[in-house]
Amino acid sequence: MRLTLICASRYFRRYIERELTHSHLRRTWNPINGWKDVVKKNWDYNEHRPWTSEFKQFNQQKPRKYVPVEPIKEWSIFKGDRVQILVGPDKGKHGLINCIIKERNWVFVEGLNCSYTMRQQSPTSMPVCIKDELPLLVTKQVALVDPSDNLPTKIEWRYTEDGKRVRVSTRTGRIIPLPSGFHELEDLANPLLYSSSDKDTLNNEVKKVTFVPKLCTFEEDISNEMGIKDDRKPAKTYWY
Repeated sequence: MRLTLICASRYFRRYIERELTHSHLRRTWNPINGWKDVVKKNWDYNEHRPWTSEFKQFNQQKPRKYVPVEPIKEWSIFKGDRVQILVGPDKGKHGLINCIIKERNWVFVEGLNCSYTMRQQSPTSMPVCIKDELPLLVTKQVALVDPSDNLPTKIEWRYTEDGKRVRVSTRTGRIIPLPSGFHELEDLANPLLYSSSDKDTLNNEVKKVTFVPKLCTFEEDISNEMGIKDDRKPAKTYWY
């Protein structure tokens, strides 16, 4: 089995699509074509992940007003970046990004841009204050912080002399290092933070070339491996 087929199958994305389909599947009957599965295609995204029960419950409600999302050709802000908030009561404050929702161009800054709500479980208990982080638009409401002067800046992608692609501040020319979240995959797993266990195959073992192509048939290969000498010549075969 070749690992390239498994890696190219994008199992996690197909898993998400399957979860969404099963939770919002509706069947209709057509006298000519029979039963047909009707799947919802326009999903309403929020701060919850598509495979969670909160997301499914959010999409089971009444249809909401369409919210246009500005397409981003290439993201330049990643999880773990230090940014400055440009709007709201926390304008001018710095914080680290702890969550990104690319379907809505949302980012969440740790401990900033929060809302506070008081909830009371029962009349006899004290109310509890719940703190929720609100999303910010990555295109207009946050900006990367230049490490040289701690001021917001715009960036552009460039290449170093070694051929490494980096982010460079357009104002000072300083290289802004990439956070660990840059290497995070679509299933939220980070290869740099993963520690291999006894049942994992090491990277060096996977890259070893163990297959040696031969011109002999399957039977001849088995005979050579078992030390069986066979001087018979196979009959000619023809394909029409």
